[in-house]
Amino acid sequence: MAKPVYKILVVDDDPKILEVIADVLKEGGYAVDTALDGTKAIRSIDAEFYDLVVTDLKMPEIDGMKVLRHVVDQSPETMCIILTGYGTIEGAVEAIKAGAFHYITKPIKSGEILMVVEKALKYKLLERENVLLRQQLKKKYRFENFVGDSKPIQEVFELIEKVADTDSTVLITGESGTGKELIAKAIHYNSYRRDNFMVIINCGAIPEELLESELFGHERGAFTGAHKSRIGRFELANGGTIFLDEIGDMSPNLQVKLLRVLQEQKFERVGSTRTIGVDIRIIAATNQDLFSAVKNSKFREDLYYRLNVIPITVPPLRRRKSDIPLLMDFFIKKFGQEKQKYIKGFASEAMDTVLKYDWPGNVRELENLVERVIILANGEEIGIDDIPEPIKGHGETVEPFVVPTPQGDLPFDHAVEEYEKRLILDALGEANWVKTKAAKLLKMNRTTLIEKMKKKKIYKPAIGS
Repeated sequence: MAKPVYKILVVDDDPKILEVIADVLKEGGYAVDTALDGTKAIRSIDAEFYDLVVTDLKMPEIDGMKVLRHVVDQSPETMCIILTGYGTIEGAVEAIKAGAFHYITKPIKSGEILMVVEKALKYKLLERENVLLRQQLKKKYRFENFVGDSKPIQEVFELIEKVADTDSTVLITGESGTGKELIAKAIHYNSYRRDNFMVIINCGAIPEELLESELFGHERGAFTGAHKSRIGRFELANGGTIFLDEIGDMSPNLQVKLLRVLQEQKFERVGSTRTIGVDIRIIAATNQDLFSAVKNSKFREDLYYRLNVIPITVPPLRRRKSDIPLLMDFFIKKFGQEKQKYIKGFASEAMDTVLKYDWPGNVRELENLVERVIILANGEEIGIDDIPEPIKGHGETVEPFVVPTPQGDLPFDHAVEEYEKRLILDALGEANWVKTKAAKLLKMNRTTLIEKMKKKKIYKPAIGS
């Protein structure tokens, strides 16, 4: 690919210096214009776009500072380098504070000016790439780009839209693979904090002794191996959002420290007594039942209510099966483009099998399936033979469950209890102890079944018992 030709304006009231710098830059492959004073420089800046302006600081009438300010005001994408003598370093430093990228002292060295110019243009390119990346992220996480028109997921989208541009703490709950991180990103990139960092940390993936340092940073010598100071994720997220994934795995000790950050937006680095203030929004997520964890004293009640200001529950894929064809179409287009393979879609038999499956891995599992079948498919349509056996095997229609008849002479209440317990045990046995399947046989919610199993102390028998 052809290297871009950058356009540079050189400004100096000394014709010899002007000529030398222009020649060096032209030999370096740059397109160069020149101006012998500040007035001509400003006219050129108003008439043309320059990637970079190299200007002398000391010039009569309109000096380099005025040229710099004009660049900053009228052409903010243009980088600026200041040329100065040894006696005016303070002025050069002032110019950097006003927006100059760097300064070069006279006498000018050709190698130095080429090096500084290259750094300035690389920095400019990086800034432009960052802007484009942010624009792409905003576009990616716009509400209309979310896939699904079922009632459960539309309710989630509506809630995201309402809370995105607030500072309220959000707790996202749902099974693994439902898209909790995607929702957190949608909240951030549709908020007024979108131009600042969103910092993501998985609380369950980092050992407790390291997580505190990751979150809050540490000072040099704070612990063995702390050879230098380091800022934590909360400092990095200042002005933006921090997403604490798998918050249910956080230790009680760190829960106390997190509670303080939520209450005061203040903390100390590990090994420091200096308090650091931050302005951040906290979004947390978990696949655990935090309310039950609170009741079992495994999660702090006060922290739970601080996090649960705006609760968002992401439905599992089995509760929004009408969205599966839409999601499959989305993933077919995505992976078809990535793998450069044209796939029309799924044949009716393959689609029926996919719709019967319960998707314990949720959207992530569906995405993995589509990627796999697109890579391995031989034709333009995904057929039943392309579907992996585990999905075909679990996609069968559940056989009707025959309700057993109670036997024996028992008091009524006891008989009802025993009858219900035997119903559950028989259903679990028929379903090979797969609770979701057993709940279907009993025509009850899975959560209701689990609660009844706990109450009646029904446990899966050990292997070989």
